[in-house]
Amino acid sequence: MISDKDVETYNRRGYLVVPNVLSDEEVAELRQVTEEFVEKSRAVSSHTDVYDLEPGHTKDAPKVRRIKTPHAWHPVYEKMVKHPKILSVLQKLWGPNIRFDVSKLNLKSAGFGSPIEWHQDWAFYPHTNDDLAAVGIMIDDFKPDNGAMMVIPGSHKGPTYDHHTNGYFVGGIDPSKSNIDFSKAVQCLGKAGSITVHHVRLLHASAANTSGEQRRFLLHQYRTADAWPLIYKPESFEKWEAMLVCGEDTVAPRMKELPIRLPYPPAPNQGSIYENQRDLETRFFKTADELAEKKLEPAE
Repeated sequence: MISDKDVETYNRRGYLVVPNVLSDEEVAELRQVTEEFVEKSRAVSSHTDVYDLEPGHTKDAPKVRRIKTPHAWHPVYEKMVKHPKILSVLQKLWGPNIRFDVSKLNLKSAGFGSPIEWHQDWAFYPHTNDDLAAVGIMIDDFKPDNGAMMVIPGSHKGPTYDHHTNGYFVGGIDPSKSNIDFSKAVQCLGKAGSITVHHVRLLHASAANTSGEQRRFLLHQYRTADAWPLIYKPESFEKWEAMLVCGEDTVAPRMKELPIRLPYPPAPNQGSIYENQRDLETRFFKTADELAEKKLEPAE
């Protein structure tokens, strides 16, 4: 699926966009199942173990911003975890031994999909080494105005930034204090069925969906088998072993000296990164509602 040049690009820039990974039939199946989940969300009025809801969600107007751990709720999502083309990309980057971690499906619905502020996944879950990445499956076309993921190339080789506000880990970076050059950000655009792979230390974010089209993104987090978590103890060794998706397991962690900040104390609001970031005082992105209001302001 990828070449030696792609590996060099990933190591240098910290991300890849790989086209034509899923078939049209697989994309259609993911869309159908996702639409069924959104339809079922009419029966809930607050966040659950399955749903993270947009502000303004109602029975008559369902608004879902995340389906939590989708692989645990439907076999169509589950089979994507071991998709052979995805695993071949990861093996080309890291070698044969790959362990899955968790999944999430972020939905940016047309006209109101919420932004996600700048952050590094590494800030949430440091490991003994940083051969970790998130693979994002584009269920829809990712375009400049529908909230495509943005990244800052090469930032995976820099520091681990402070993701705290008022002493709490809120899962987002204060743009006014970070000294990050946000002008270097690029969007990860592509056709439905493409995937992104981004390094665990890469700075990334996404703006609100201001378009009239859906933007649904199924994300899987993976790591090499010799990367062990530094702060979150595996629920059981049997479940830890069961997350190996290819290759051989090991109980000998590979250690690497890396910049680490601990995600403590936890944010007052829990349940998802959206909830964590509610307490971020200074934001980089406007919500869709705020952008709409700005357009309606009279010209001076």
